[in-house]
Amino acid sequence: MNMVRHYFIGITVLITTVFASLFAEKIQCKTGYDFPKGLSISSSYWSVLGFRSFVDNLIYQKLFL
Repeated sequence: MNMVRHYFIGITVLITTVFASLFAEKIQCKTGYDFPKGLSISSSYWSVLGFRSFVDNLIYQKLFL
C-alpha cells in the first residue's frame, strides 16, 4: 500500500510540473527550457543568471539560516 501511495504522489508531482511549465510559458516567464536558448542568443545571459542566483542565495540565507 505504501508503494502505491508513493507512485500516485510521484504522478501527481509530474502532472503538476507539466501544467506549471505550460502556464509559465503562457505568461512568458523564463523556465528551465529557456536556459540553452538564452545561452546561444547572448553572453549577457550568464550575468543575469549570476545576479539572479546571488539574489536567490541571499533570500535563502535570510529565511533559513
